[in-house]
Amino acid sequence: GSQITDVTPYGEAVGRVADLARRLQPDAPDLASLDMGGGFGIFYKDRRAPSFEEYARVVRPHVKDLGLKLLMEPGRVLVGNAGVMLTRVLYRKQAGAKRFVIVDAGMNDLIRPSLYGGWHRIWPVVGHGAPPVGEADGLAPVDIVGPVCESGDFLAKDRPLPEVAAGELLAVFGVGAYGFTMSSTYNARPRPPEVLVDGARFAVARRRETYDDLV
Repeated sequence: GSQITDVTPYGEAVGRVADLARRLQPDAPDLASLDMGGGFGIFYKDRRAPSFEEYARVVRPHVKDLGLKLLMEPGRVLVGNAGVMLTRVLYRKQAGAKRFVIVDAGMNDLIRPSLYGGWHRIWPVVGHGAPPVGEADGLAPVDIVGPVCESGDFLAKDRPLPEVAAGELLAVFGVGAYGFTMSSTYNARPRPPEVLVDGARFAVARRRETYDDLV
């Protein structure tokens, strides 16, 4: 879960481990592999994620003559951007100068923003064009919050967002990793379904939970 978007540390780390492997090989004939670990980052906001070719360029010089199998633990880079959470706007409210958009998804569904400030693109599903890269300009900021009775129940704070009304759907991007796996039934909230989508085809991969599942 390191979300590293610079390939340089991988080259340095693999270089050191490769040097150690070379020293060990004469006395360790069973040494068969080198694991370079994970932490490969994805695009969440405005940092471009490196390609696998970029990783290969800094790693290959250190391992090409080792004769060992190179292992990696790609994690989120495989699935992070494949997941999108849909949430419906329940209502809007204003408290002084602060504007809120209340949605039906809560911190139990996606805890990254509340737990450690994870940033996710959030944009209306229809009617407002494609989501911008990074923060949108020229829009009034709002707090996008859920229905759970916790001060930490939010998906975004001070986020520029087009005007949306009750009933509209918002898409929360980049939730394919550390999304459902970190979800819970806190506050007696059954988890939503997971749906696989391939073009115009879809299938329910995990059904919506019910209150019977909680007892």
